[in-house]
Amino acid sequence: MDGRRKLIVVSNRGPVGYVRDEGGEVVAKRGAGGLVTALRGLLVHHDVTWIASAMSDEERARAGEALEQTGRDGSRYRLRFVAHDPDAYDGFYNVVANPVLWFVQHHLWDLPRSPSLGREFRDAWERGYAAVNAAFAEAVLAELDREPEAIVCFHDYHVYLAPRLVRDGRPEALLTHFVHIPWPQSDAWRVLPEPVRRALHEGLLANDVVGFHTERWARNFRLACRDVLGVEADDHALVTAHPISVDPGEFEELAESEAVLAAEAEIEATRPERLILRVDRTDLSKNVLRGFHAFELLLSERPELVGRVGMLALLNPSRQDIPEYVDYLAAIEADVARINERFGSVIALEVADDFHRSIAAYKQFDVLLVNPIYDGLNLIAKEAPLVNRRGGVLVLSENAGVHEEIGEWALTVSPFDVWGQAEALAAALDLPGEERSRRLAAIRDHVRRNDVGAWIAAQLADADRAAERRTMLP
Repeated sequence: MDGRRKLIVVSNRGPVGYVRDEGGEVVAKRGAGGLVTALRGLLVHHDVTWIASAMSDEERARAGEALEQTGRDGSRYRLRFVAHDPDAYDGFYNVVANPVLWFVQHHLWDLPRSPSLGREFRDAWERGYAAVNAAFAEAVLAELDREPEAIVCFHDYHVYLAPRLVRDGRPEALLTHFVHIPWPQSDAWRVLPEPVRRALHEGLLANDVVGFHTERWARNFRLACRDVLGVEADDHALVTAHPISVDPGEFEELAESEAVLAAEAEIEATRPERLILRVDRTDLSKNVLRGFHAFELLLSERPELVGRVGMLALLNPSRQDIPEYVDYLAAIEADVARINERFGSVIALEVADDFHRSIAAYKQFDVLLVNPIYDGLNLIAKEAPLVNRRGGVLVLSENAGVHEEIGEWALTVSPFDVWGQAEALAAALDLPGEERSRRLAAIRDHVRRNDVGAWIAAQLADADRAAERRTMLP
């Protein structure tokens, strides 16, 4: 179906936030994260109301009202902030969503020691996660009163319960939910109490469409529904897989912007002969430590590379309210200090949120290391090749969702095999120029042909299929 659609987008973070600058003036700030960036493409072609959590005092003051917004390209949309009780949001975000659901779905537990789910988790589940999801559902129902024909598009692990609440209130509503992180096999869910894991799966199956980035995650979801609920997921929802992407034109434009060119000049002035790059959040799932250990092993085995090959690690600090993440960042900094003491200053570590510097580094890498333990997709593996100028080679974890798409043009590694990662880094550095260029061009061509616009179109086509499917059901 062509033409503008009425959409209600629901995600924890919105496309723009409000903060006070140093002068005390309220200013709008671009929302962070790949999900928000990708979903901006919806705003251009459709009539969107975006529902998101109020994060700042300025956003809480504007909660409940629909704010008319203008995107960077001039597109208009409505933004509705939902203000949550601070204690409820803390339990939702810092006890359930990130330390528990994220850990379950990325296989991050040290099972002999954790999790140990006591009273704090139960309270956070009932008074935090469930309460915040109920507030999201209430906001969606209010918007459906205004636009009953709108398609509701839920996103990610923060809002697994909301679809069931909306379905109970509006049985006729067309609901979709895209899960942007891995879906593990059913045994992984058994760390959670039985009522909790049932509620999560039932919440998702209340949607007409449940989408994932890969067939692997979709298959796991079907198996988990069978094992956890005893039902066939496809009997309840259209379960699909479409890998998210980026806007190639936006990255190519940014690559020549003043801010990126200035950052690139700094990197170029200080870079070694060959540059290995990693750009990540300091999240446990990103496998940063094993990447450093692989680089250390490479230099141990190939001492002639010391002084010629260096690593630039641009790491965005992540979730520093959670103890495991604080400890992980400390371990990262300690390992970099140890390796640099051993070999000289071979790793340049920058812990900051600097998008323009990341794009500048994309242009300069000879090898890009993307080695997550598990990743729903990983957009960096798509972004960086678009603007790289040095025939850069991608070393890619087999457990990154994007491997299903572009793995044939990368050097594949197991995220747990440090020796194998060291060998892959060496092989990437040794690849002939013609082969490097061929692989890079293939990834670039694939991303250009399968851009974020194609991903959005696939979501809406799924919604149309689900609507048609409804008419055929008894």
